[in-house]
Amino acid sequence: MHAVLIAGYLLIAGTIAGFISAVAGLASLISYPVLLSIGVPPVSANVTNTAALIFTGLGSTMASGKELHGHRRIMWHVALVAMAGGIIGCLILAYAPSSSFEKVVPFMIFGAGVAMLVAGQHTVSPKNRQPDGVVKRGLKNGAIFLVGIYIGYFGAAAGIFLLSILTVTLTTPFVVSNAIKNFTSFMTNILSLIIYAFTTKVYWLLAVPLAVGMFIGGYMGPIAVRHVPVKLTRTVISIAAMLLGLYLFYTAYFK
Repeated sequence: MHAVLIAGYLLIAGTIAGFISAVAGLASLISYPVLLSIGVPPVSANVTNTAALIFTGLGSTMASGKELHGHRRIMWHVALVAMAGGIIGCLILAYAPSSSFEKVVPFMIFGAGVAMLVAGQHTVSPKNRQPDGVVKRGLKNGAIFLVGIYIGYFGAAAGIFLLSILTVTLTTPFVVSNAIKNFTSFMTNILSLIIYAFTTKVYWLLAVPLAVGMFIGGYMGPIAVRHVPVKLTRTVISIAAMLLGLYLFYTAYFK
């Protein structure tokens, strides 16, 4: 494929992926298969995708000032816990066989779709929320830490897991939890990319047009999510994630 066509292809895919990521956390429903389709190996496709995802996080964080105002403390708490886990995830990716990565990915994406559907059915209202005890806080932080490992190992679809946890454990509106998710993914992806740069191959030239598109889509997402029905958005993206997981399962085990 001609270089200009590839750049245009990645720019369009990045814009769509960035929008989806900012709305619900599943950019890689688009961007990961797109990188595979132009011949990038799975592990390198994942880390190149992470490089571009940083710009989705940048755009969505810039557009989420309204939602994040007054929630800086929880925003940084979630981000730091996830970043700690991200370090471990990066090291696992760097030293685990690439073949095992291909086998695990379909289950991760399918599980992310299921998690998004489940989260939509179990939002916690402020009236019914009980104060967090030591055990509950520990479980919540442990879950966020595990998501951080997941982000470091496989950035694709990680946002859905994090959004599911935040939707269940926080009393903030969906748009605020989504903004915290975007910021956390942004910070963890930056840290992950620094580690990737020294441990795995990143296709930087492919990451650039993808990143430009993701910035555009990432900036548009938080604006749109204020006006789009939340339940419909989550349902559509959840179903798409499960279908992608099934497709990748077929290609990993039967092709």
